Amino acid sequence: MAGSTPASPSTDGPAAAVGRAIPGPGTSLRGEAWKRFRRHRLALVGAVVLSLIVLAVLIGPLVWTVPIDEIDFKSKLQGPSWAHPLGTDDLGQDLLARMLYGGRISIAVGFAAMAIAIGIGIVVGALAGMSRGPVDWFLMWVTDLFLSLPQLPLLLLLIYLFRDSLKAMVGTETGVFIMVVAVIGGFRWMPVARLVRAQFLSLREKEFVEAARALGATPLRQVLAHILPNSLGPVIVAGTIDVAAAIIAESTLSFLGLGFPPDIPTWGRLLFDAKDHLDIAPHWAMLPGGAIFLAVLSINYMGDGLRDALDPRRVM
Repeated sequence: MAGSTPASPSTDGPAAAVGRAIPGPGTSLRGEAWKRFRRHRLALVGAVVLSLIVLAVLIGPLVWTVPIDEIDFKSKLQGPSWAHPLGTDDLGQDLLARMLYGGRISIAVGFAAMAIAIGIGIVVGALAGMSRGPVDWFLMWVTDLFLSLPQLPLLLLLIYLFRDSLKAMVGTETGVFIMVVAVIGGFRWMPVARLVRAQFLSLREKEFVEAARALGATPLRQVLAHILPNSLGPVIVAGTIDVAAAIIAESTLSFLGLGFPPDIPTWGRLLFDAKDHLDIAPHWAMLPGGAIFLAVLSINYMGDGLRDALDPRRVM
């Protein structure tokens, strides 16, 4: 018709939806994941809180230089004051200094145990996912066997058997740290292995892996260059959960008196020492308990945010 203008194409069709799903030319996949993570408000708050906790335990002892083992019976079981911002324990020791020192150990245990669990889980899951037949069956049988074991009794038994020998070899603090990290990490790899195996079983049949295989890529190159990088999203999420679980496990062992000794004030050990004074000094237990609660809650929220950010099926 004369004088009419051509109708503009609709912006609500399937092509437009596909265009919105594909990142722009200046946007990387990492940038898209960061945008999705920022939209998860609780995950962002959790990341900020966890960063503040880590900075506090790393830098705090350099600013607050009160010794953790300085005994002052005149000031025992005092509440927060200018001299002792978080109060004192039954020996008059400054709880702020002990909280900052113990936080380093508790968080270090969490991340070290997570690294062990992730490393073992990736190796076992990758071998099972790339293998067929007896190897896959045997590795999953071992994984199911470890999953069925009662973890807390075994943790206690292993610590009873090897704690003293490690103390004699490398010292008290280092020996207990190695023992606790190895025991906790050694009982947290099974969910990671099953997750990695499931990812490998799915990804090894994808077209880009088939193309690499047709071009002559060895199985090791297929794993390292194609399959493993595309399966790291769920593994990272599982790693955040393992950090939280390891912090709780260390606190449980210390609370039971089987973790670090009294002169190494981890958050769990502080809770154990405070249990007999809850009626007259509740601050002594509330402070390490609150620190454990905030750290674990922040890590769990970060795990939720990473799960949404690294899910390739989500378009936001």
